[in-house]
Amino acid sequence: MRLSRIIMAFTVGLAVAAVPTAAGAAQPQPPVYPPTNPTLTVSPPTIRLGGTFTIRGEGFLAGAVQINVAISGNPNAAPAQGSVRSDGSTVAMTAVAYQQPQPAPTAFAVTADDDGEFTITYKPTRTGRHTFTATQADRVDSATGIVLPARPDRPGRPGGGNLPVTGDSLGTPLKLGGGLAGAGAVLVLLSLAWRRRGRFGIGSR
Repeated sequence: MRLSRIIMAFTVGLAVAAVPTAAGAAQPQPPVYPPTNPTLTVSPPTIRLGGTFTIRGEGFLAGAVQINVAISGNPNAAPAQGSVRSDGSTVAMTAVAYQQPQPAPTAFAVTADDDGEFTITYKPTRTGRHTFTATQADRVDSATGIVLPARPDRPGRPGGGNLPVTGDSLGTPLKLGGGLAGAGAVLVLLSLAWRRRGRFGIGSR
């Protein structure tokens, strides 16, 4: 009888000890994310002004990612106010009015998908070194792209050549036209003189 009481008490004790363990196991556990290193890439690494970067991010969490852009290097060169001819004289250039494009943003947010990835395009409006930094909580990575000045148009190339007209470009047609006009005037005078000589019998035998 005493042995059965001892066994019953031991069984009850095990049951009481197991209750907190089962209750703790029933509590929801926070998700455990595997440690990953975020990566940010910019392609192509070098473009000319007017081109577009493609920015890709991996290893982030699903949700918003902050992108900051730091620009260093020389700004766009100002348009020339004049050009020098081969003889040393200067030809004034008239400034052409045009509308400046809106500057590209230097801070914006993107959304990573469920795999922690995103892909966006970015069109710079300034030359120089562009450093893109993606930040999400403690996940940070940076990548760099270079923006070179736009390639200048070459005269005579199809589709290009929006260059100002200078005096030299008009000089040759004007000279040619003046020469033709002078030759025509000489021919008219000679024709009138020949008719006059024929009318008065000058030179006839």
